[in-house]
Amino acid sequence: MNPQRPFSDITPPTPDGGALKQQQQQDPTTPTLSVAENIQSQPTPESTPQLAQVARSLAIPIAKATAPQPKIAPAIPNQPLVASPIETPRPKVKNGVSWLRDLVGLAIFVIVIIVGAYLINSFIFRSFNVVGPSMEPTLEGGTQGSIEGAPSDRLIVNRLPVTIAHITGKDYIPARGQIIVFENPVWTPVMGETDKFVVKRVIGLPDERVTVSDCTLKVYNDEHPDGFNPYPDFKNLAANDSEVNNCVGGDGTDVIVPSGQIFVVGDHRVGDMYSMDSRNGDGRPSLGTIPLKNIVGPVSLRIWPLNQLKAF
Repeated sequence: MNPQRPFSDITPPTPDGGALKQQQQQDPTTPTLSVAENIQSQPTPESTPQLAQVARSLAIPIAKATAPQPKIAPAIPNQPLVASPIETPRPKVKNGVSWLRDLVGLAIFVIVIIVGAYLINSFIFRSFNVVGPSMEPTLEGGTQGSIEGAPSDRLIVNRLPVTIAHITGKDYIPARGQIIVFENPVWTPVMGETDKFVVKRVIGLPDERVTVSDCTLKVYNDEHPDGFNPYPDFKNLAANDSEVNNCVGGDGTDVIVPSGQIFVVGDHRVGDMYSMDSRNGDGRPSLGTIPLKNIVGPVSLRIWPLNQLKAF
């Protein structure tokens, strides 16, 4: 085999193959490529166009990569739109009693609200309006107070300390100086609902002695056998408290607080006509000392009026 002889010299065969045979007979020097030689021969880059020309002359089909043709969906004739069950939801009715189930659900909701409100009021907090002048100037009691036209204060009373004390089997004892709300120990239905709950300040604790003499209130206990005036130590008095209360009424009061009870006084303590509390001097009407079990809880917040929002 002559490796330098180009493939383009190969004469394409005729349909009967005679031309190639005749050429070989006429030119004995022309080498004949066997099948093995064709397989072993490696085309060079220069011979690639020639191979393509030979393939075209021999009518050999060359496969070409073609992109797949998209399938065309068969045409669907226009049809009128019909609402499906998904597009037209309807309330599920079972045995024709859906209204009854709605009524039961509403009743359960109302019961849950009522029970929730009761639990909150009983164990977490309660809200009260101040009525009357007994806690002025710290708290305003509305038009019934001595300051005409003043808005009535709205208070939030914290029930949690009382609840926790009861859970642990103890009595809740407030701190001296705290403002508390308690059930009126002398209340009767004839007095009206507004007098059932009272707001006052804690002055005397169990087993202490409280006296009022010469316009001064004093508390006696083991730490202060000679007595002391507690008001200068209170931090939540009104700024003008000393101006309003230049003399504590109830002269002649002398009470030893029983165990399990407390002594309370209203902040409007001048004279004898503004606050009915634990003082009993001068023949004034008195609530007496207050049992610990009557305490609703300490006042924690004034929420109304908004411009006087305050924590106690």
